[in-house]
Amino acid sequence: NNNNNNNTTTMWNSSPAASPNNNGGGARRKGKGRASAFASSGGFDEEGALKMFEDMCDEDDCTVAGMEGISKLCTLLSLDPYSDIRVLVLLWKLGASKKPAEIQREEWMAGCHRLNFDSLEKLRGLVPSLDMGFLDMEEFKDFYKFCFQFNRQGTHKTLDKDLVVALLKMTLADPPRIPTPRLTSFCDFLEQSTDESYAKITLDQWRSFLDFSLEFGSDEELLSGYDEGESAWPVLIDEYVEFVEKMSKGGKK
Repeated sequence: NNNNNNNTTTMWNSSPAASPNNNGGGARRKGKGRASAFASSGGFDEEGALKMFEDMCDEDDCTVAGMEGISKLCTLLSLDPYSDIRVLVLLWKLGASKKPAEIQREEWMAGCHRLNFDSLEKLRGLVPSLDMGFLDMEEFKDFYKFCFQFNRQGTHKTLDKDLVVALLKMTLADPPRIPTPRLTSFCDFLEQSTDESYAKITLDQWRSFLDFSLEFGSDEELLSGYDEGESAWPVLIDEYVEFVEKMSKGGKK
């Protein structure tokens, strides 16, 4: 799985999109003979689902599809691998959770069964259902956590601040899961912060921001109801509240 950074803002597309000739015969030949391990069942075509995976798997390991192969699949689905949040929704629904920035063959096959597709045509038919608006809040919270985990690099447990800002805007803005002013001001806070301890964001901070935003929707609620002395939120949230207070006072002058 070769994931090299480039100038794109999100990691799931950080490898260049696969060319039509990239994962050619070599990768597929290594997978031949393995279809028998997934015997056909009912109306589901195991070989068809497996063939889809073999067409996008890594050349040096056909049990894994990294970002290059995933980008190739996105192109076939007419999804922009550089900016379309539905790419992450699909990977979440497929169950790509063992390692960041890849999907393993077992995850793919189980996901194909669960979503009931075994061909590109059937998967294209599922694309409209990948809209985030179809997720209820509990589903969305799980997806929101997945977005952080999938975009990690290797064994790193944090995300760079710039990537976090980009992901926050992609996951929370459309449809709006939290009030737009809350999202905007928190992104401003992160972008303006010179505190090195916030150059990288943890999963706890990522998840806490969503919970915090659901509890304190408006700045009025925040400024009147937030007690830093009693706060169990991460220090990042405490400092964000101070930022909001300063912005509020500045706006009243």
